[in-house]
Amino acid sequence: MERRIVTVMAVLVGVSVVSMSVSSHAAAPANAGPLKVLKTFKVGGTGGWDYLTVDPDARRLYVSHATRVMVLDADKGTPIGEIADTPGVHGIAVVPEYNVGFTSNGKESTLSAFDLKSLKTLRKVKSGQNPDSIIYDPASKKVFAFNGRSGDVTIVDPAAPDKTPVSLPIGGKLETGVADGAGRVYVNVEDKNEIVAIDSKAGKVLAHWPLAPGDGPTGLALDREHHRLYSGCSNKMMIVLDADQGKVLATVPVGAGVDGVTFDPQLGLAMSANGRDGTLTAVKEDPAGTFKAVQTLDTAKGARTITSDPKTHQVYLPCNVTANGQNEFSVLVVGAAQP
Repeated sequence: MERRIVTVMAVLVGVSVVSMSVSSHAAAPANAGPLKVLKTFKVGGTGGWDYLTVDPDARRLYVSHATRVMVLDADKGTPIGEIADTPGVHGIAVVPEYNVGFTSNGKESTLSAFDLKSLKTLRKVKSGQNPDSIIYDPASKKVFAFNGRSGDVTIVDPAAPDKTPVSLPIGGKLETGVADGAGRVYVNVEDKNEIVAIDSKAGKVLAHWPLAPGDGPTGLALDREHHRLYSGCSNKMMIVLDADQGKVLATVPVGAGVDGVTFDPQLGLAMSANGRDGTLTAVKEDPAGTFKAVQTLDTAKGARTITSDPKTHQVYLPCNVTANGQNEFSVLVVGAAQP
């Protein structure tokens, strides 16, 4: 995701929660639907951002931010601390059972292992070139970092810190990865317009699935119960695949500049963050197996990555928000509208 890193213009001190003020540009009215912007965490600071991750049990939100990861209270948005020295950080994976987390540091091609309690860096692990998305797979109990420039996956055993990571060749520009929790990991390959399925326990490639007519896949989400993969593509499409066979089931129009997709099982919604448009598209599968966009919600220009909280069923989107005539690095909180 490095090509769409955004620069924040203002330096702010502290974090607070404020009323929503999206941007200085006039926006089209949001379509009626179940979602709304509930609140905004004003984070502050300079530099770009990419992925963010929520730890639902610890109630922590990890937000990549240039050369560090900012850690916030997931409910209040107040600062807890930061993980320093993560040059060009893209993503964060947390492994609570081992009290360790990992960041993918794109500019130095390393992974930082950090203590979840103290947030101190424990060690750095050499990865492939430009690690982008990073996830923890509970089935194999391994961390998977997807390397955008070298086209391979760095697989780390968090229980064996001195063990040399495994490198799994894939080919192409790897983007977002997801795990099904049952032994499969999937990753978008942006320049090949495909999804690759991986046997996470055996550490081998199972299949390459084409995404046509989707072009430039970035964000990826999974409906584990129904075995659906939702891939957000740069040609303003969300491609829905069967996660078992790789068959394309549907193509749904979304906004421009999608870079992140998430799925909430309680809401039954796949949501794409469309940074160029400053919108969120919510896609739903009906009982007949038909997929359609049920809402387009105004968010903010540049809000292009997204993560969901399985406890509150709210989602978070980092972006710039215009308030008092200044651009402020912030995190939007989106959820179901209250009655």
